[in-house]
Amino acid sequence: MAGLVQLVLDFFSPPPKAKGAPLPHELQGLEHPQASRRIQLRGTTVLYLFRRSRRRTIGMAVGPDGLEVSAPRWVPLGEVEAALLEKQDWILRKLQEMQARQQRLQGARIDWRDGVELPYLGQGMRVVLAPDHPFRERGAQLLPLTPEEPGTAAYQLRVGLPPHATAQQLRDAVQAWLMRRAREHFTERLQHFAPRLGVQWHKLSLSSAATRWGSASADGSIRLNWRLIHFKPEVIDYVVVHELSHLQVMNHSPAFWDTVGQVLPDYAERRAQLKDEALPGWD
Repeated sequence: MAGLVQLVLDFFSPPPKAKGAPLPHELQGLEHPQASRRIQLRGTTVLYLFRRSRRRTIGMAVGPDGLEVSAPRWVPLGEVEAALLEKQDWILRKLQEMQARQQRLQGARIDWRDGVELPYLGQGMRVVLAPDHPFRERGAQLLPLTPEEPGTAAYQLRVGLPPHATAQQLRDAVQAWLMRRAREHFTERLQHFAPRLGVQWHKLSLSSAATRWGSASADGSIRLNWRLIHFKPEVIDYVVVHELSHLQVMNHSPAFWDTVGQVLPDYAERRAQLKDEALPGWD
């Protein structure tokens, strides 16, 4: 859309590490499933996907599958490898971060069954089937658990499904409830922080993006990932303030971070939790 500027908050966007920071000692499985080339980086063999494209510069990206590199058709392979060697510290760190995240995700896979627990606003929530419960909410009802009840969960989500409900039915019901709660919570926090920042937002959309927590457009549109509802309220507030701040400063310049810091002086600590905490594996 012409004239539309958009800023995004990635899942993996920690502040840059200082030069000379130690490199990972062990990296395994550094083989892209569609790898077409290999290179030695700090004694580690990295198999990466290489593409020729119409881009004007050499591009590098580390995703769940590994390293992907693209380069203009006229750039010789020697120049591509030289660029990879120049960025080898960054590449190895990003591969290590991605590998650690994938391991956390594998450990956080949800076993969709009666009694499964998952985080809700930073606390445990136990999901139970309650086919005969007279719900006041659509499809499910959230109730607090007393300290005397077994387990560590703070809440119980009673879902109106029969005992023979499939895992997919339970997943869909819980996701629908969480998305409704996410919209309600995000809307309330946007309304809370927008006046403090002196900005106006006009539209909230929920996202299911794999690598972005949120985005903001110059027209006042805000997109927030519904899975933020798993985090503590203070972490959600950081993402909300981050995106609203882009309605003042549409970049990540020092002026932008000053804007965020005026509302949330401890934003760096809140931001770090977006990277450090493992979310349930919905995919």
